[in-house]
Amino acid sequence: MSNKLYYQPIQEAEAYCLPQFRSLDRELSYNDSSQGSHFSAKNSLLPYSTLESSSANGGYAIYNSPSTVSFSPNGSPMSQQDSYSYIPDQHHSPDNPYGSPISGSCITDDMGDLKYKLKEIESAMLGPDLSLLNNYDNAFLTGISNTFSQGTESWGQIVESISKRDVKRVLISCAKAVADNDLLMAQWLMDELRRMVSVSGEPIQRLGAYMLEGLVAKLAPSGSNIYKALKCKEPASSEMLSYMHILYELCPYFKFGYMSANGAIAEAMKDENRVHIIDFQIAQGSQWITLIQAFSARPGGPPHIRITGIDDSMSAYARGGGLEIVGRKLSKLAEIFKVPFEFHAAAVSGSEVQLEDLKIRPEEALAVNFAFVLHHMADESVSTQNHRDRLLRLVKSLAPRVVTLVEQESNTNTAAFFPRFLETLNYYTAMFESIDVTLPRDHRERINVEQHCLAREVVNIIACEAAERVERHELLGKWKLRFKMAGFSPYSLSSLVNATIKSLLENYCSKYRLEERDGALYLGWMNRYLVTSSAWK
Repeated sequence: MSNKLYYQPIQEAEAYCLPQFRSLDRELSYNDSSQGSHFSAKNSLLPYSTLESSSANGGYAIYNSPSTVSFSPNGSPMSQQDSYSYIPDQHHSPDNPYGSPISGSCITDDMGDLKYKLKEIESAMLGPDLSLLNNYDNAFLTGISNTFSQGTESWGQIVESISKRDVKRVLISCAKAVADNDLLMAQWLMDELRRMVSVSGEPIQRLGAYMLEGLVAKLAPSGSNIYKALKCKEPASSEMLSYMHILYELCPYFKFGYMSANGAIAEAMKDENRVHIIDFQIAQGSQWITLIQAFSARPGGPPHIRITGIDDSMSAYARGGGLEIVGRKLSKLAEIFKVPFEFHAAAVSGSEVQLEDLKIRPEEALAVNFAFVLHHMADESVSTQNHRDRLLRLVKSLAPRVVTLVEQESNTNTAAFFPRFLETLNYYTAMFESIDVTLPRDHRERINVEQHCLAREVVNIIACEAAERVERHELLGKWKLRFKMAGFSPYSLSSLVNATIKSLLENYCSKYRLEERDGALYLGWMNRYLVTSSAWK
């Protein structure tokens, strides 16, 4: 059961992949728009774009961008010779900035669909316990800032970095100029960076292209206009599914998270007859395929499983439809494996969930899954409602058997602009390097994956503040403080989960590394941890 639950060989992964159940679709005779998401010569010819700022009004500078392919203000492709980036127009309305490696979307041209509006940051906090969280952040940010304590470089050092085409150092110098409001220096360095970055270059060149767009956006004349004017040609939902499926296969990060969470849930529910799983971002529902299969083989028979899938507009867009798609497929799967099953759709954003949305039944053992979603919830630094901690207290009041947490191991929540930039540069450099070993640098599917699944996050982290910044990652140490403040205690992951994930990693590059520490699992690329998984009760 455990081996079935945690690991399937790569050649069999098609049936369990994000974003849809491709081989299962064939068995069930469904013809969803997600089919065709494997690597193919056809897919490799999909057109691609890079981020650009929105069209400028007459008073803003236009930056020539000879090394990247871009889109014009009306969304049509430009040649490399005609490619520009623009300072954002302050009169646009914000689009929906909600995204993630799993359910994220390209930055869109649709400016009329408001979901997140800029809010004033309230000064009222939740009490003295917040000092624990603030102290944790301060210690980390002091360390990362000290790494670049020479922040203000001499003119000669900057010129040398440019002559060496040292993209990383020039990015840091440019970010420092932005942080210091040295606009002449920042604009000069942006011009130089445009000659260095490329969406088909080395990892730092590719990441640099998107970080540069974030810096351009950061200089927008009003904070409320930073992110909303960024755009690219939005893919159809079937293409979005394809990009997410490719990313899911390229790197083990999401499989790692799903396997470890499923292992904790299976262990906690091994003796239960009725199981209720609440998934706070169900997306395509792919995580639960192997769990249903594993429960079908449980000695003594499978339990009755009910899954509550919480939805958001981006997940619905990426699926190409509502939660009925997920419910129908999981129900058919459960029927095939003779597992008693119910699906409850909760079409509401995770941050808006209330008790009545969850339909709790006292006779069911409860598991709650937070996979790559809690960092999207506003906390005390954004809103007096503090949905991040409110949801944890709500879940604790339900007395769950287990709560699973999978998150990126990064600290971008309350960090000021410059240390946040440095942290983002460090984190996504490792992410882009790990993708680099799997697909050629000029492969258009890789370009699309980075554009539509990762670049939006990068720009949001760099350019946005207050409620418009929805990518607010925290380190596991801080998540532990939040969970403990809500009344949770750690639920140690079993050693079998660790062993199974090690087997998974054998199918990937040897530079990935796995570490177990204090009952939690850390997955990293070389010397940088990227994803953590933990469980709580």
